[in-house]
Amino acid sequence: MAKKQTSKNIPVANPARPTPKPAPSLSNPIPFVDVDSLFPAWLSSFKVQAIIIAVLSFLLYINTVSNEYALDDTAVILKNEYVYQGFTGIPTILTTDAFDSYYKQFKTGNQLSGGRYRPLSIVTFAIEQQFMGTVPQSAIDSVVTHADEKGPQEVILNRNMHIRHFFNVVWFTLSMITLLYFLRFIVFRSNPIMALLAAALFTVHPIHTEVIANVKSRDEIMSLMFMCLTYIFAFKYVQEKKLVSLISAMVLFFLAFLSKEYAITVLVLLPLALYLFQGFSVGKSITSVWPYLLVFIVYYAIRSHIVAPMNEASNTDLLNNPYALASDKEKMATEISTAFNYFRLLVFPYPLSADYSYNQIPYKDFLHPMVWLSLIFHLGLVRAFFYYLKRKNVLSFAIGMYLSHLMLVCNLFFDIGATMGERLIYHSSVGFAIAFGYFAYLGFQKIKSPETGRLVLLGGTTVILLLCSWVTVARNADWKNNFTLFSHDLKNAPNSIIINANVASSYIDMSNIEPNPAKKKEELEHGVVLLKKVLSLHNTYVIGYFNLGLAYFKLGQLDSLHTVYADSSKTDFEVVKTYYPKYPRLGEFFYNLGVFFYLHKEYPKAVSCWQSSLKIDPGNKDAAHALSVVGAPVIGR
Repeated sequence: MAKKQTSKNIPVANPARPTPKPAPSLSNPIPFVDVDSLFPAWLSSFKVQAIIIAVLSFLLYINTVSNEYALDDTAVILKNEYVYQGFTGIPTILTTDAFDSYYKQFKTGNQLSGGRYRPLSIVTFAIEQQFMGTVPQSAIDSVVTHADEKGPQEVILNRNMHIRHFFNVVWFTLSMITLLYFLRFIVFRSNPIMALLAAALFTVHPIHTEVIANVKSRDEIMSLMFMCLTYIFAFKYVQEKKLVSLISAMVLFFLAFLSKEYAITVLVLLPLALYLFQGFSVGKSITSVWPYLLVFIVYYAIRSHIVAPMNEASNTDLLNNPYALASDKEKMATEISTAFNYFRLLVFPYPLSADYSYNQIPYKDFLHPMVWLSLIFHLGLVRAFFYYLKRKNVLSFAIGMYLSHLMLVCNLFFDIGATMGERLIYHSSVGFAIAFGYFAYLGFQKIKSPETGRLVLLGGTTVILLLCSWVTVARNADWKNNFTLFSHDLKNAPNSIIINANVASSYIDMSNIEPNPAKKKEELEHGVVLLKKVLSLHNTYVIGYFNLGLAYFKLGQLDSLHTVYADSSKTDFEVVKTYYPKYPRLGEFFYNLGVFFYLHKEYPKAVSCWQSSLKIDPGNKDAAHALSVVGAPVIGR
């Protein structure tokens, strides 16, 4: 007869603590140790952890709401006519390149390798615009043309940007809660405290400030969020076999693609996750992703139809192809060494910069030690991936997450049109955060005293999170606007063409509203110095010549005793006309320069400028009238 259990030996579950889910049938990637027993029971609750992460996300980035526009906000939002149309512009957004409106203004085509089909975040900008107030069709051209200029319109645009920044923080907060659920439900299924640590590190890491503080980078936030949701519902489907979960996963996967192309890594990482965390065989893991392969095929067909091939002229432009002047060996060596910079910034996020383009990262050859350090490090990661894969260890997923996304942005496999960018490591850093959570757990195992372990774990992670939070909040302030951002980063990236050019542009813009003539002249002269440095680094940089010509023209207006500044201005505008004859507003400025020469009785120069203006813009009635007044031939019509 079987022995009956008495009340003394009946196991009783602790109602205050969730019962750990059983380990997968084959093995558990993390050996189960009741880490949670060292912490209050409520800290293991998903609701409590979600509140902690939400509050942390919101408080860290709430100071970005007072920010204005910076960096790529101009091209994607401020100079995007489809965004200003609100709901009406959404169909066009869904069927065009992300920079289509911006390219149209410059009368050019796709300037980036592979194009940029990332409509979902731009759709959200259009929805925001619908409620903030759309721009009438008759006024859109004017708003777009003058979007990044000082003046009354800027006040309205900045007010709208405050709202967009707020929603960026909301999107980020939602995505961090999603990331936490992904980590708890899939990666750290038996260790909710470790999931919390990994999510917290990702949330506070300063390298992510560009993604949240630069509204344009909402595509990164949405991409990661929809990818995590894809994993979650894919796992729900294999566990529950409910068709609604599969359909949800496929829809979310498509939304991840519409956010950014990085969703392609799901086709590799999902089988890896099923193998490691669900106990699937290799074959079953691979065959389980065929529905998601169909989603990719549909997306790729749409994308291929929409994105135009790269403009051939752009391939020789250093700003679109930073390796245009490098030999094949230099290009490869520089790309290999640059990849290590991402890991360095994840470990020690200082100094941070909005730009790392040519010539901030000099070309290297295979004799440079950084090339070999990077090569050894990344080959070591590959070896570690297979080592931990055989042991079904969570670190193999962390490394896979890190390397698979790094492959997309390191230029070795796909040309991204830039050397590197902090926003580009956003997805890879999930792997870094997972490794952080794992090693925090491993560190606890090495400490014999549980109480000591708790103090060390809490103390060490608290210090790390506080330091990261302090740097993040401070860095958010740098993203106030273009001038604040680039003038701050100039000391960190003194040889960056883009940073120098943008600081110069900001000085020229500020001179437009500066009432003090002496201060106005000082700002313009600062701009001239920086632009000359830019042109010494990139002697065919059209925007640099245009802004230099504009600065000289404004200096000439301040000093009306002679036309030496105007002569310099004309020289620079002529260079722009040579390289880019259809440059926006070039005809307008040639006309204004002609008026300046005319008032100073430099009639031949005035005629030359008006003729150039009319040649660039045959519809310029002012230039045609001016030429008729002085009896000069109307050339160019």
